[in-house]
Amino acid sequence: MEMGMRMSMVIIVGLFLMLGFNNIKYALADIGTASSYEPPYTPTKCNGNRADQFPPGNLFVSVSEGLWDNGAACGRRYRLKCLSGNNKPCKDDTIDVRVVDFCSKRPCPSTLLLSSDAFSAISKPHRGKINIEYVHSHDYSRNSFYERKEKKEMGKGGK
Repeated sequence: MEMGMRMSMVIIVGLFLMLGFNNIKYALADIGTASSYEPPYTPTKCNGNRADQFPPGNLFVSVSEGLWDNGAACGRRYRLKCLSGNNKPCKDDTIDVRVVDFCSKRPCPSTLLLSSDAFSAISKPHRGKINIEYVHSHDYSRNSFYERKEKKEMGKGGK
């Protein structure tokens, strides 16, 4: 009986640990604001006039000084969700976006400036300012522009 009790405790502790570690990424999210910005989107500070810098679905952002990190933000991915705004603008969707530019306005009106497609994916009105939750996403499973660029530079080709 004691062996069965120990096994049950190990299973229960294991389940709690799995659940805790699975949700830790949400505890590390930051709170900020987002606005949309309209085309033209080029040239960008990250890759100039290259059309292939923009991810599928045009889900990309321009970041403010606090996230720019002297250009190290280029290509960084964020997962974000609308939290609130005037007239209940939020959709329930969470989106993944890629940094392609530095906010050119001084001061930048928001933490993140979203492409119009990205903004409309999480907010009902296509304009305005919303409160968001965002976290640096480490999902590099997609064959992104930056991964292709790195493969080419290493002489492995890649598309």
